[in-house]
Amino acid sequence: MNGMAGYRARVAVRAAAAVGGGYLVGAALAAGLAVAGPALGMARADAVLAATMLSFVAHAVAAMWAFGCSSARRAWAGVLLAAAVLGMPAWLAGWLWTPA
Repeated sequence: MNGMAGYRARVAVRAAAAVGGGYLVGAALAAGLAVAGPALGMARADAVLAATMLSFVAHAVAAMWAFGCSSARRAWAGVLLAAAVLGMPAWLAGWLWTPA
């Protein structure tokens, strides 16, 4: 694709990375901080509230990252890597503390 159709396709891929990837980053951050907060001494309700508020900031930063990258591949790689790293505490908590 070249011309206007190619440009629109590239913008659509970046928009999908911004919206979908931003959602993944925000959700992973919220889940990870909600689990890690009480382990760091925060009250559970405070940890969940702080994690939820910070997830909106993370979503916005991920969206800016998606449109600021030099390629759509780098945008997707960045948001998926960030979501994986930020969601790791929640995944480990579910894996370690799930009753058998």
